[in-house]
Amino acid sequence: MTPRIRPDLATLPAYVPGKTFPGAVKLASNEVTFGPLPSVAAAIADAAAGLNRYPDNAMVALTEALAKRLGVTPDNIQTGCGSVSLCQNLIAITSAPGDEVLFGWRSFETYPLATRVVGATPVQIPLTGDHTYDLPAMADAITERTRLIFVCNPNNPTGTVVDADDLIAFLDRVPPEVVVALDEAYIEYLRPSAEQRYDAIELHRRYRNLVVLRTFSKAYGLAGLRVGYAIADPTVIEALRKVHVPFSVNTLAQAAAVACLAADAELLARTEAIVAERARVSARLTELGYRVPESQANFVWIDLGADALDFAAAGIEHKVVIRPFAGDGVRVTVTEPAENDVFLAFAERWVSDVKAGGHR
Repeated sequence: MTPRIRPDLATLPAYVPGKTFPGAVKLASNEVTFGPLPSVAAAIADAAAGLNRYPDNAMVALTEALAKRLGVTPDNIQTGCGSVSLCQNLIAITSAPGDEVLFGWRSFETYPLATRVVGATPVQIPLTGDHTYDLPAMADAITERTRLIFVCNPNNPTGTVVDADDLIAFLDRVPPEVVVALDEAYIEYLRPSAEQRYDAIELHRRYRNLVVLRTFSKAYGLAGLRVGYAIADPTVIEALRKVHVPFSVNTLAQAAAVACLAADAELLARTEAIVAERARVSARLTELGYRVPESQANFVWIDLGADALDFAAAGIEHKVVIRPFAGDGVRVTVTEPAENDVFLAFAERWVSDVKAGGHR
């Protein structure tokens, strides 16, 4: 007799992380290549002496530091094991079988997976022709069963952002009882135009149903420690605390995140180098004839359609690991110039092979 497992899970795929292998340039997981600053590394080392004790489950030091930085109260902050755990917990506190969770597609792969885990129904609204969230179409898709809406901005995997006026018009149309999660995992890489500029914290104050999600995994370089946070109305925060997995944000993660905030300007200055490389990589890919929407994240999206898997497989042959999305395109992390040059050399080779009839 085999152990009894929920039968509906048989059709649910597991999340697939970016892969790598020795000697490869890994551009599949949107990681940064630099390590912690000396002050952050020192804070981690100091915290290691107390690993015989459980973490502070309330993450008091980090919560207070974030509240002070953002101009909110500690009751507006909930930490989590990366912002992905907060995405899952938002689904858990809002949605049950028969309910709907709405988001653009293609977007962060956890949204549909976590929705189906609780038995709710994912509703995927196609992106616009420029690979941006179609907010008017999403507003039209809201029903009496809609409980939660994700807006990933910048969007993963396309790197695109919505205009501020469109976002505000969308929030005005969402019923106040429906929670909207503004997923800003890549916000530190955003260099918005005047039309794209908004203040998420001010929007949170204006719309009680808006939750802002952020993380230390990307620009702060703490992907291996897993710490993110939500900014929301205290009623939402209280519910998130009820489903929070105890001690899931570890002691080292809190120490590192607090130290990162103290070195915020120095750490975020590193994003300027990525932004410059993003522009260079995008420009070169466009010169080569690739379809590349304007990215505001630490990656670029290449619209390849049916060739996505072939392109990624060919990259492996050239020791370049990128993230394919079957039938749509590939996501390529932008890192340091030497790694980006390896990828661009492969991308140029692919174009030459296509012209020579070596690929579709």
